[in-house]
Amino acid sequence: MTEATQQALSGLRDLSMFKWYVIPLMAIVFYVYTREIREAKKTGDWNAILAGLTVFGADFFNETWNGWVLHFTQRSAFWTTPGDTALRTTVGWNIEIMFMFLLLGIIYTHTLSDSRKERILGLPETWFWAIGYSVFCVFIECVLNVGGHLVWEYPFWFLSFKGIWLIFLVGYFQFSATPSWSSPGRRCGPN
Repeated sequence: MTEATQQALSGLRDLSMFKWYVIPLMAIVFYVYTREIREAKKTGDWNAILAGLTVFGADFFNETWNGWVLHFTQRSAFWTTPGDTALRTTVGWNIEIMFMFLLLGIIYTHTLSDSRKERILGLPETWFWAIGYSVFCVFIECVLNVGGHLVWEYPFWFLSFKGIWLIFLVGYFQFSATPSWSSPGRRCGPN
C-alpha cells in the first residue's frame, strides 16, 4: 500500500481523533437544515433540502466506489485524505468534507434566481454556476493536494495537473449539476 493510503487508514473511524471544533460545525449544518426545513414547510419548496441531500448522496456514492478501488487493488484508492482531520470516515472522506457536501447543494440552490430564463455570460445560469462552483472546488482540491492533505495516486487521475478535467467532471461538475436535474423547478440545459 502507498504511504498516503497507510496514513489514511491510520486513525480510520478512530474516535480518539475527534476534535471539539466538529461540534460547532455540526451545529451550523443543523442550523442551516432546520432553517431550510422551516422555510420549506411554509412555502412547499423543498428544493434546497433536496439539493443538499442529493449532493451529499452523490459524494457518498463517489466515496463508496473509491473505497472499493482500495479494497480490490490493495494499493490505493483513487484519492486519499491522509491529512489532519477531526474524524476520518473513509480513506478519502472525513467529517469536514461531509459537512461541506451537506451544505454545497443548499448554497448552489440559493445562488440560482427564481427565473428559469436567467443567463450569465450567455449560458443558462444553472450551467454557469455549476461550472463556476466546480472550478472553485477543483482549485481548492489542488491547494489541498499541494499541501499533502488530499492525495491523487493514479497518473491518469492527476498527472502534472493534466487530469484536472477528470477531477472537474467526476469530482465536482456532476455534484453542481445534479441538484438542477433532481429539483422539479430547476433544470440544466436550455431554458
